[in-house]
Amino acid sequence: MPQSVAVGQDSELDEGAVKVVEAGGHRIALCKYDGTVYAIDDVCTHDRGPLDQGELIGGEIECPRHGARFDVATGRATRLPAIQPVRTYPVHVEDGVIKVEVE
Repeated sequence: MPQSVAVGQDSELDEGAVKVVEAGGHRIALCKYDGTVYAIDDVCTHDRGPLDQGELIGGEIECPRHGARFDVATGRATRLPAIQPVRTYPVHVEDGVIKVEVE
């Protein structure tokens, strides 16, 4: 059953920023785009590189190693060399607290 885990304050995550948090044993990259916080696994499906070290470009995060990109809302791979999606997690912001749903 999913559980909602508090991982930080919305005010601590600037627009266009990426921040790594731990929740339910998962290393998760929080990405803030267009005022919304998204949560994805902090790992590129191409070579297991850390996505948090890449750049958030619009609604996509770019892996710093080989330039693969992923849609932060859906996890879909949008640029080669990655072809597999990255896992996403539901996010809720309640009273300024960011909560991520994990299994």
